Order: sequence, then structure tokens, then C-alpha cells
Amino acid sequence: MRTGMRHSDYLKNLLEERRNEVRQVDPIHEVGNQITSPPSATPLEENKIIAEYLEQKNLHTLANAVPEFKKPLILKKFFKMKRNQEVIVYIDHQDDTQEISGKVNTIGRDFVILTNLKDRIWIPYKTILSANSPSGVPTYENAHQNFIYDNDLKRKLTTNFGETVANRDVLIQQFFEESLKGNLDRWQGGWVKVLLPDEIVMGKIISVTEDSLVLQSFGSEREIALTGVTLIRSARLFTQILLMGKNMIKSILR
Repeated sequence: MRTGMRHSDYLKNLLEERRNEVRQVDPIHEVGNQITSPPSATPLEENKIIAEYLEQKNLHTLANAVPEFKKPLILKKFFKMKRNQEVIVYIDHQDDTQEISGKVNTIGRDFVILTNLKDRIWIPYKTILSANSPSGVPTYENAHQNFIYDNDLKRKLTTNFGETVANRDVLIQQFFEESLKGNLDRWQGGWVKVLLPDEIVMGKIISVTEDSLVLQSFGSEREIALTGVTLIRSARLFTQILLMGKNMIKSILR
């Protein structure tokens, strides 16, 4: 806009108008002498709804642009919304649909972990047909995702980020998306039951490679291709003792 004034005169008048301007204190965005810019011109509740809509719209746009990544992208978003909440996951096993319930514990790059009172269950995204929230269970705000840390932890994250995060599962989940291989590698020595398309294999995790999982069960080892795994379930102590008893009986009969 042309005013016909020199820059020095225009600036002088502008500063004079600013000094005489009556300031209205915003009770929401101004605290004391500090001013926080509002995120948009709309009220906060409307802005939050719009932000959630845009996030979901961007996700669907991205998923439709790369169809091969659509399933893991949508599943990761759904499970992150339901972290520590009860969900129902439907998997395909032997041309039959099976239903698995549990609380969302860990969301990885290509898998999710559900937990219940008895088991920890690793489910690869490729075997999931669908996932949903059980009816009658309330959905609550994900306030638990706001990780609270003390000053000592803050210092460690600043000065020694890699080692600090690597030593705590909750921090690994906060900062990274693990692969199924990477997560199982940290469970070496634990007993698990692996559900395959045609059998169930039980044993102790000895090692994990890029393509396979090696289990040991009373002297014998079994290598299982990760691509053929339907799900992995933690084995309870009672199950281990029962299996040990069966093997002892077999050895006696021989």
C-alpha cells in the first residue's frame, strides 16, 4: 500500500500508533509478560479437530500413494491410538479366522505386541486381517504417552542418548520403531511358542538373524523362517515343566 510518506516518517507514525494502542490481554494465550502465539485463528477445540482430520487425511493420502505400505501404516496408526488399551486382533491361520484379545504393549515397524494376564503375544502385521476395539470398552485419552522424566534422565538423554535409550524398553518404544527381528533379539533366553501354518514349535530363543529365529528345546535346535511365523506367544513356566516331563518320559521309554 502506497502512503506517499518517506520510510522514516512512516516508521515514526507507526511507532506512535503502537504506543497509543490499547492492548487487550488474551486470557488464554498470554501468561504474565509472556505471549504465546495461537496455533490458528480458530478456537482451540476446533483447531484440535481440524489437526486430527488433517493427520488422518494425510495418512490415507500417503497410504493410497504407496499401496504396498498401506496395511502397516494404517495398523501402526490404529495401535498407537490404542496404546495400553484393549483391542481385538483377527488373524488368518490355516484358512480360518482366529480372534486374539489383549492390551497394546509395543508397536513395531512390522509387528505389534499384545499382553494379557498370562501371555505376551507377538503378531506380525502380515498375518493380521483386521483389528478393532471391543464393544463396551471406553476409549480414553492417550495421556500415558506423555513420558515424564527427571532432570537426571534429561541430562543422560542429552549427553549419552544412544546408551540411555538402548537400556530402557520404554524409551526404545518412545523413540524408535523396532522390527520383529530386533525385538526378539532382546528376548534371547526366553521361552516362546511359535505358531506356524502347520504346527506349533516351542523352545528357548537362542539367536535371531535377519531371516530366521533359532529355538532350542532340550538339546535340539530348530531354525524357523520369520516369514512363516503366524504369531509368537510367551511360554509360561508350567508349560515348560510339562514339556520337560514329556521329554523325560520319552527318554525313559527309549
